[in-house]
Amino acid sequence: MPVPDEDLTLGLDVPAPAERSRAEAPTDRPGASAARAGGRGFVVRTDGAARGNPGPASLGVVLISLDRADARNPRAAPDASISEYLGIRTNNVAEYTGVVRAVELALELGAQRLELLLDSRLIVEQLQGRWRVKDAKLRPLWATALQGLRRLSGGWTAAHVPRAQNSLADALANEAIDRVAAGGPAVVVRR
Repeated sequence: MPVPDEDLTLGLDVPAPAERSRAEAPTDRPGASAARAGGRGFVVRTDGAARGNPGPASLGVVLISLDRADARNPRAAPDASISEYLGIRTNNVAEYTGVVRAVELALELGAQRLELLLDSRLIVEQLQGRWRVKDAKLRPLWATALQGLRRLSGGWTAAHVPRAQNSLADALANEAIDRVAAGGPAVVVRR
């Protein structure tokens, strides 16, 4: 994913200390974080796609229950997913919108803890407060994502993963663009 240099500066928009400590909490074994949180949790993988930048854009979201032994396996079948066409957007807007939709769906499903595994280093660093959100189009999406994440009683983590470990979310994003081009629905949500 191309990222403009202006978005990669270290910054001052840092989450409150309580949120940062939850965001950086270690995970010691599969399912342990959900057990510690005393409730339901998900591994979240998201991706955004834009054919052109800006161009026809979409998002893909995969949620996998932390109760499953294969929760962190990049090929694990999703427990819930979203494939959504967004219209003409930039890639970074599509990426952030994917995180927002993932958090909304997870909360709807009763999540108390999320582990975000994202191939967007920009989003991971901005959510954790290490990079400033300079792009005006991204600020409201960043704020909405953090607002949702702060609602999780068991906290959240965000880690950067290689693109190859995010192929299911990528496939859902590309499927949305192709589906709409063929006359299909803009959004498909599986719960």
